[in-house]
Amino acid sequence: MRVFVLILSLLLPQAGLAERIKDLASIAGVRENQLVGYGLVVGLPGSGDQTVQTPFTVQSLRNMLNSLGITLPPNLNLQLKNIAAVMVHATLPPFAQPGQTIDVTVSSIGNAKGLRGGALLMTPLRGADGNIYAMAQGNLVVGGFGAEGNDGSSVTVNIPTSGRIPNGATVEAPVASPFAVGDILTLQLNTPDFGTARNLMDSLNSTFGEGTALAVDGTNVRVRGPVDPAARVSFVAALQDIEVQPATAAARVIVNSRTGTVVIGSEVRISPAAISHGNLTVTVSEEITASQPGAFARAGETAILNNSSVRIEEEDNGMFLFSSGASLDDLVRAVNEVGAAPGDLVAILEALKQVGALRAELIVI
Repeated sequence: MRVFVLILSLLLPQAGLAERIKDLASIAGVRENQLVGYGLVVGLPGSGDQTVQTPFTVQSLRNMLNSLGITLPPNLNLQLKNIAAVMVHATLPPFAQPGQTIDVTVSSIGNAKGLRGGALLMTPLRGADGNIYAMAQGNLVVGGFGAEGNDGSSVTVNIPTSGRIPNGATVEAPVASPFAVGDILTLQLNTPDFGTARNLMDSLNSTFGEGTALAVDGTNVRVRGPVDPAARVSFVAALQDIEVQPATAAARVIVNSRTGTVVIGSEVRISPAAISHGNLTVTVSEEITASQPGAFARAGETAILNNSSVRIEEEDNGMFLFSSGASLDDLVRAVNEVGAAPGDLVAILEALKQVGALRAELIVI
């Protein structure tokens, strides 16, 4: 049976469906920040890095011991299996203050077989500007594991070379935020749209008074709020719960050529057009038989014969006519009737676009 995936854009803003501002926009400057660091995981049960292939692990260990006042001979060849070099990353939430804790993810960058049972040593986490904003340390929680036999056979469940440390990093420095500076807040739409920006401005002005909001472009809406921090928090809390009517979404058809998924927007329309779709099926079968000489034949040998058969079937599907202004429902029903496979559906949409009958932007990803 021919099957294709057709997903209607139910998540796109629809006419008559209002949404809260907190779901439509974010406040400029109030954002998360990514942190990353390099560290060592110790205490592994023989599943650490093979130090011959990962010299940076040994170098990191030497540097750490030197910082603790322990100097190793330069010609000492360390062969360790209970240590692994890892990258640590975390997300610093907005308004995070020193002393708060955040979760961290630890991932091996060497050839360690697993991090289960290991502990991360103190690792500084830096932001994009190179400054240290948190320190990570703690015991790893690893959901995967692996086992290997003496004959080389192995089995792995989930990912044993990556784990997490809940509340594993302590914030050491805050990130400056423009939220408490001045009396202007900027709302940034998650999906840029001039119509939605205008509607958002009108809703704020009707709620808080004319001149409160000004739409700068299709993404940014400037809002004048109180200067006092406490009053500003209350103002933003009330602002984010205001419902705004989003503008009608643009007519788009998204096609994923790898998975066969097709997403069609609710505003897609079809101009007068006719579609004819026929399925051509070619079946090739192979049969192997044995040919033997007769029972009283004095000569002859048994031979193996390959018999091939080819059959071609073509389904005769009629043409489907779209009248002027055909809707999404008409398109879905017609495609279902012709029994189009994912590749056929993409071909039909592309052909409609080429003849000018598809009143939408066709995007292939």
